[in-house]
Amino acid sequence: MRILITGTTGYIAKRLALQLLEAKHELVCCVRDMNRIPDEIEEHPQCTFIKLNFLNPEPNKISKDIDTAYYLIHSMATQSEDFEDLERQCASNFKTLIASTNCKQVIYLSGIVNDNSLSKHLKSRLQVEETLKSDDYALTTFRAGIIVGSGSASFEIIRDIVEKLPLMITPKWLNTKSQPIGIRDVLTYLSGAIGKEQLYNKSYDIFGPEILTYKDMLLQFAEVRGLRRYIYTLPVLTPKLSSYWLYFVTSTSFQLAQALVDSMKVEVIGKASDINEHIDIKPMTYKTAVDLAFQKIQQNSVISSWKDAVSSGVFNDQLSKHIELPQFGCFKDVRSRKVKDEQFTINKIWSIGGRNGWYSFNWLWKLRGYVDKLFGGVGLRRGRTHNTYLEPGDPLDFWRVLFADKEEKRLLLFAEMKLPGEAWLEFKIVKDKLYQRAVFRPKGVWGRLYWYMVLPFHAFVFKGMINALVEPK
Repeated sequence: MRILITGTTGYIAKRLALQLLEAKHELVCCVRDMNRIPDEIEEHPQCTFIKLNFLNPEPNKISKDIDTAYYLIHSMATQSEDFEDLERQCASNFKTLIASTNCKQVIYLSGIVNDNSLSKHLKSRLQVEETLKSDDYALTTFRAGIIVGSGSASFEIIRDIVEKLPLMITPKWLNTKSQPIGIRDVLTYLSGAIGKEQLYNKSYDIFGPEILTYKDMLLQFAEVRGLRRYIYTLPVLTPKLSSYWLYFVTSTSFQLAQALVDSMKVEVIGKASDINEHIDIKPMTYKTAVDLAFQKIQQNSVISSWKDAVSSGVFNDQLSKHIELPQFGCFKDVRSRKVKDEQFTINKIWSIGGRNGWYSFNWLWKLRGYVDKLFGGVGLRRGRTHNTYLEPGDPLDFWRVLFADKEEKRLLLFAEMKLPGEAWLEFKIVKDKLYQRAVFRPKGVWGRLYWYMVLPFHAFVFKGMINALVEPK
């Protein structure tokens, strides 16, 4: 079957694509930037890619021979205040494009919307579902609550809280009830719905077998990790304070923290249906989902992460447009060293950041991360998805990977921290020399003042870093 997938670089779609390829389906994957195609599927013979931005789509971009399409575009962490209009516009444009094909079924992953008082994001997802309905194809909607899996936003946020705080004084929304579902079960529902006419033009809530409060989830997570945690909830805590609490304790962005707090006040309890008989599935418990997630982490085989989404607000266009280092109107710190062992240096470059740190004066990098957090930036807590593997679009502490090619011996990073300007960091081996370039394009007077303020630190921070990259210890 020929299947179209949107949101290809996202948390759900990247995993779903691999599962569908294993089932021998032919995929057409939509990407906004051809430089961000996931390596796991880039060379697969049954997979083709088209460059398509659903906010401004090109007509006749999708071929007619599509059987099924997945709509997996969400904007949970966007900084845009008009995200509801943007989501509706995306869905409407998608609907128009798909209507011109032979597609028989569209499958959409939404959120559970049974509470009387919905958050802005849940209202938006319900609005998208209404927008996607059409007489030209059948719509199958799955509505999920908290999705638990390695790399998922809810999993990583709960992990941060549980592993960092033995004693927690928490907001009252920790008593809100939910029905979490494992990522593997979500993928089973999504893949199992293909071509099932009994699911056409219907919506189903999908959820795990337990109703848990957020407090229950924290405590059960701690049990799986072998930790003892004590949680006390306050009767009141404003959404603003709750957002700041979540933001500073976890690796989430402030925008995502606000969206999560807004959603966490809403009970996410699913309505029973016969969907499990149609798909032939028995959803796993929360503890099982957490345990399986840690197995993936221990095997260093996390396929996708919520951090992969470019949601900092820095990139309003394609990442590839930032790949060439600017030459004019910039401050630069350029250093070079002779490479003694090329393979050692390449491996060292590809392992930089995250748990491995930045090899020189790492406490200063951490301090810069804390300062970034204070000013509403992403900070260092995002780390990296893999310890030794990088691809374009990956988060790397407060950087974003723009280019990563071991054959070209080049790694290029773009800063997502709060800055009065734009910053790049490049590592490149030419012949027997490693070139390390830090480039900053200031914005106004404050940008220039910032550069001169941090310039004294470059002398030992960047010098120590490049020395560590070429000198095996």
